[in-house]
Amino acid sequence: MIRYVIKRILWVIPIIIVVSLLVYTLMDLAPGTIVDTMITDAMTEDDIAALKAQYNLDRSVLYRYALYMFRLVQGDLGVSDHTKLSVWDIYISRLPNTLLLSFSALIFGSVLAIPLGIIAARRAGTVVDNSATLLSLIGVSMPGFWLGLLLLFLFSLHLGWFPAGGNREGIRSLLLPAICSGFLLLATCTRQTRSSMLEVLNADFLRTARAKGVPEEVVIRKHALGNAWIPILTAMGNSLSLSIAGSAVIESVFAWPGVGRTVVEAVLARDITMTLGCVILTTFLYILVQLAVDLMYAFVDPRIKSRFAAKKKRRRVA
Repeated sequence: MIRYVIKRILWVIPIIIVVSLLVYTLMDLAPGTIVDTMITDAMTEDDIAALKAQYNLDRSVLYRYALYMFRLVQGDLGVSDHTKLSVWDIYISRLPNTLLLSFSALIFGSVLAIPLGIIAARRAGTVVDNSATLLSLIGVSMPGFWLGLLLLFLFSLHLGWFPAGGNREGIRSLLLPAICSGFLLLATCTRQTRSSMLEVLNADFLRTARAKGVPEEVVIRKHALGNAWIPILTAMGNSLSLSIAGSAVIESVFAWPGVGRTVVEAVLARDITMTLGCVILTTFLYILVQLAVDLMYAFVDPRIKSRFAAKKKRRRVA
């Protein structure tokens, strides 16, 4: 198990190199630079040239990328080209808001999706099942920004129940973005739970449990759901990772002060250092979430745990 964890963590290195190079190249190809916001009418051509040289814009993109990576391997994420503040400090200050939103969306989606998927599987082909399937299709198909605008229009503008943005009113500010972010998880997790439960509901071991007089609720909760957890956990883990890494849209719609909104502001300002720092740290966080989901498989499926135990025992014997 330890070797597996180390191997997964080492994969972070090539992934970060590829992601950072891609983001750096795209930012360089985009029109405009950070100095465009600093140029004034009083500046001469020499002043503008000196300003570009200050940010190494007179050098090639490969030189600037290599210089950034050289600092990165030393643990230096740099300072924002726009605000002159530490990239690490800004990221750490915004990360709790993003994690709060992502885990709130996870709780909202999973608490509703798992029971709904189980009910839909037990009543396959009925109106309940068809309604759950329709809800899943709507959730998967509807863009997050569109759902966010609808929620804002109805509950903020029309009814006035919730604030239109920010995080200054506690849970009232959190509810709408959490629902919007968790709706996709609700849809995907409902479909996955229904599909996984349908595969095991008619299995022989469930018939045996029922024949022994085990209550139906225990059969569903302990035996059926216990064998369907892995694909459900996969769907939940993927949704949580996407919620953390792809939070820019939801945070921008609801003016939520998280990492995603920080990345959007940095891109608009052509702040390459800030953008790269946020992307690299979020990529690392994304991989950690995926690793945590893989490790949770061993806790919900005894077969995986016994497989690792058997390998460890064979190594000891050898």
